[in-house]
Parts: sequence; structure tokens; C-alpha cells
Amino acid sequence: MTTQWAQQLSQFSGTDHYYKIMPNVLMTDGAKFVADNGGAYWLMTDLAVHCAELTEKETFIVATLQVTRTATSSHAILKLDDGNDNILVEQIIEYTDFPLDEIKLYACYNGDMWVIMLPREY
Repeated sequence: MTTQWAQQLSQFSGTDHYYKIMPNVLMTDGAKFVADNGGAYWLMTDLAVHCAELTEKETFIVATLQVTRTATSSHAILKLDDGNDNILVEQIIEYTDFPLDEIKLYACYNGDMWVIMLPREY
């Protein structure tokens, strides 16, 4: 499933709709696909909260979720950087069933709202 799912992600470029996560955070069609099909609304919410905390300092964030699987469980690390590999936030996720080993998302602030998107939607 993950190969097919990853291929579906590659079909997103740009967006037709925006979906509100929080009052000042939106997600694109691709990000919503990740949330819906990856059971990852928790990821979008975590990213939205971190973005809100960084609004005064940053306007562009690269979020990378890296999943590590063992025989008995899976855990992950969510890293947010400024696009120049300067780590802004690192969050440990003790358990996840996210289907991909890694995903990268962008978050951009337009002065009023954060928009979470897939890199191909940038």
C-alpha cells in the first residue's frame, strides 16, 4: 500500500481548495490527502501548533516526519527547520502507524495564515 500511496502523493501540484485546521492554519489538497489517508490529522495539528508558536520568528518551515519501525512498534521524530537545516523544533512521537517511512511538508506564513502543503504544492 505504501508504494501506491506514495505514488498518489506525487500527483499533487498546486491546490484547488484550502481546509482549515485551526483559526490561522490551513492545509492544501495534498496535505489533506495525507491527513485523510495516512490517519495523520495528529500530524497536521502538531505542525499547526508549532507554526503558531513560531509565527513571530519564521515565515517558512520544512517539517520532516521520520518513522522507525521495530518488530513490536513504530515511533517517529518530527523535525521542523527553517529551510536551511537549522532545527527549530524536534518532537518525539512515541507511537505511530503512519504508512510511510518519511514525509516532508512545507508550512508558509502569508502574514495572516499558515498554509501546510506538500513540497510539490509550493
